[in-house]
Amino acid sequence: MIDKYQNLIFSVCYRMTSDYFAAQDLTQETYLSAFKNIESYRDDNAKAWLCRIASNKCIDYLRANKRTEPTESEKLDMFAAGGASTSEETEDRELKRQLEANCRKLKPPYDEIALAYFYSEKSPNEIASERGQNIKTVQTQIYRARAMLREMYSDMYQEYRKEAHCG
Repeated sequence: MIDKYQNLIFSVCYRMTSDYFAAQDLTQETYLSAFKNIESYRDDNAKAWLCRIASNKCIDYLRANKRTEPTESEKLDMFAAGGASTSEETEDRELKRQLEANCRKLKPPYDEIALAYFYSEKSPNEIASERGQNIKTVQTQIYRARAMLREMYSDMYQEYRKEAHCG
């Protein structure tokens, strides 16, 4: 189920939260919850079951962070049609391009760490091995790079909100 639906679940989480890093965490939480509650799964529709778990995780996250909850129509749009549409694929490519550009804006060594971990999706062990560094050093650098990127995305979101209200 993970291999088959991970992109869909991440997409649902990202669309509901508009936060790349929260979506990563929520995707992982979705699969952890699914694993813990596998006995409640019926063979009829794994995709719908996982999407429901992801949706609930996102709603809990949004409530906890006092963000506005998506409307019912937005939720329905997110769960419509299984495969990615051309516009979704284009959006995914653009998000990936923005992520790469933002990773490159970080100061060394965080730029390379962020590119390897977030953009190239390498594990901390792979990065440590490639760089000849201690795994704990790499994990700390990933943590700091994540914080820098989160701040960068937060600033970008604030700018977007200002422009949206002024325009």
